Amino acid sequence: MNVVLGHLTKCFVAGLVALLPIGGTVLLVMYLEASISKSWLAEQEFYFPGAGLLAVVLIVYVIGLLVSTFLGRWIFRKVDALLHALPALGRLYGTLKEIFGYGQGKEAMFHEVVLVKSVGAQAEELGLVTSRVKDDTGAERLVVFVPGAPNPTSGRLLLLDPRDARPLALPVNEALKALVTVGKTELSLALRAGSAPKP
Repeated sequence: MNVVLGHLTKCFVAGLVALLPIGGTVLLVMYLEASISKSWLAEQEFYFPGAGLLAVVLIVYVIGLLVSTFLGRWIFRKVDALLHALPALGRLYGTLKEIFGYGQGKEAMFHEVVLVKSVGAQAEELGLVTSRVKDDTGAERLVVFVPGAPNPTSGRLLLLDPRDARPLALPVNEALKALVTVGKTELSLALRAGSAPKP
């Protein structure tokens, strides 16, 4: 009886986990379309079901196109500086940027991307350095968050000797993008300048 119950539970949880991303996407699409269909767009003569979603896709594409050009990047920097300067929203905006890996400097949530040995030491994993601490002998340790894929909000926290981590030239936001897309983006594993490969 316990074997059957365990099998049913295991299969149910596996099915639920498999359906959650699909269900979440369907619900998000339905919510967006329902919201847009109640807006001014639905009153236009050219409106058809799905036009709202098409408009959102086009807007996101145009923004992506803008921030990938020189002029677009200049405009984005100006808007970024303006949002940071806002009294209350500036802090919220900065926090969200850090969560998504766009923060910079010592105050950022993630300082750099490193490669760390996996549990079996047969492969390497992407890790995000969150801080540096001293142990009881005074030796420096890296606090490294090893995120899961495709959900980088879960993972493991490691305390490592700096020699056991190989710093990459990869920006934090690019590493997070690679994790969410399970490596379906361009992933540069070039070591950061000045960090020699470990012998």
